[in-house]
Amino acid sequence: MSRKRKQFKGAEVSCCVKYFLFGFNIIFWLLGAAFLAIGLWAWAEKGVLSNLSSITDLGGFDPVWLFIVVGGVMFILGFAGCIGALRENTVLLKFFSVFLGLIFFLELTAGILAFVFKDWIKDQLNFFINNNVKAYRDDIDLQNLIDFAQEYWSCCGAHGPNDWNLNMYFNCTDQNPSRERCGVPFSCCVKDPAEDVINTQCGYDVRRDGIFGICLAQNLVSDIKAVKANW
Repeated sequence: MSRKRKQFKGAEVSCCVKYFLFGFNIIFWLLGAAFLAIGLWAWAEKGVLSNLSSITDLGGFDPVWLFIVVGGVMFILGFAGCIGALRENTVLLKFFSVFLGLIFFLELTAGILAFVFKDWIKDQLNFFINNNVKAYRDDIDLQNLIDFAQEYWSCCGAHGPNDWNLNMYFNCTDQNPSRERCGVPFSCCVKDPAEDVINTQCGYDVRRDGIFGICLAQNLVSDIKAVKANW
């Protein structure tokens, strides 16, 4: 009995599709490796890799986690897609497609839940922001992230400048010996376009005796304009 063998006259996968997918994934893989390397380098600079228990020491959010998690996911997906496309490995390609589908499903689910439970999400977001306000001086990466957010969205704290009472360096208690007492970070201030150098002391004493100086908060713009008009 003779066995009939299936003969394929051409490649199962188009060469154009194969190498396009390979090229896209190798870029994706290299970007993931770069993000992962930056995150590990940042942790090494902060001494986290030499003392892993310090990961939990920070009271707020460590932005380095974004680089580690995003870089790790991109690295794994890029590797699976790259090798799967090059070797035409159906297992790796299925893993790649299922993982991408799972990420899309999780994003869609998160969006729906955020819409349905928007009040709860808002409370959790305020809680998250306040925790990071407390830890503002604990980590330079977190400090830079908060400063960037306040400058980009022209805000000061979650609800206003008084949120900075939660921070031990900026609160207005009489027991606070800090020079930044009753102040806000410089990122709360309105920048003068004529200034080439950032005035990092512009937030000093702006909350003392009800005077907000040039600090810009979204819900206090009218009050600040009134204070300026009386100067």
